[in-house]
Amino acid sequence: MLLIPAIDLKDGRCVRLRQGNMGDATVFSEDPVAMALKWAGLGARRLHIVDLNGARSGKPVNEGAIRKIVKAVGPDVAVQLGGGLRDLDTIERFIDDGIAFVVIGTAAVKNPGFLHDACSAFGGHVIVALDARDGKVATDGWSKLTGHDVIDLATKFEDYGVDAILYTDIGRDGMLTGVNIEATVALARAVRIPVLASGGIADISDVDRLCAVEGDGVEGAILGRALYEGTLDFAAALARVTALAQE
Repeated sequence: MLLIPAIDLKDGRCVRLRQGNMGDATVFSEDPVAMALKWAGLGARRLHIVDLNGARSGKPVNEGAIRKIVKAVGPDVAVQLGGGLRDLDTIERFIDDGIAFVVIGTAAVKNPGFLHDACSAFGGHVIVALDARDGKVATDGWSKLTGHDVIDLATKFEDYGVDAILYTDIGRDGMLTGVNIEATVALARAVRIPVLASGGIADISDVDRLCAVEGDGVEGAILGRALYEGTLDFAAALARVTALAQE
C-alpha cells in the first residue's frame, strides 16, 4: 500500500479544504517546500500536489512552488500533480521539470479526446482523477455534478491507457469521517489498473481497512487533513503498512 501525503497549494501556501470549498481553507504551512521535505524525510515515496488555484482557473498558478518542491525532494520521491492541467504543452512542461505523474480530472471528463491524446503522448505518466458523490462524477473543483457514472467512465478511460485512477468521495474529503471502502473497492474490481483511494481517511484504522482490500486493486491512498491535524501519524502508518505486508 502506497501512502501518499497531499500538499494542496493555494496562493503559494499549503492548505486543506473541506469538501473542495475554496472558501473553507485551513492554512497548515507558509512553506510548502519544507512540508514536502518533512514527508520525504519520514519515508514518503510519492507526494500528491494539487494546484487549487489552477484547478479553478484552468491553468497552473503555483508553478514556482511546484518546481521548488520537485527540486527539493529529488528523484527518489515521485511527485504527482493535479490542478489546471488542460493542454498537452502544460503537461509536457511539468514532465520535463520532473513531475512523475500528471493527474487529469475535469479536463478528462469534459474533453475525453484530450485525455486520449495525453495518454498517447505521455504514456506511463497519466492518472485520471474521478471525484464522485453518490456514484456520479463531479467536475470544476467539485462545483458541478455530472450524470456520468464513475465506473462507466473509469472503464472507458482504462481503455485509453491511463496508469491509475484516483478516486475521491467528495462528500467525505477533508471531513475525517472515514474512507468509503465499499465504493472504492467496487471501482477497483471493475478495472485492471491500480486505484488510489482519497477522501475521508482519518486514522490508522482507515489504513488497516485499505490494506485489507489491497488485493482488490486498491494500491495506494492519498493522506491529507488527517496528517495535518495529527489524527494520523505518517511514520506509524508506514510502519503499519510494512508490518501488514509481512504477515
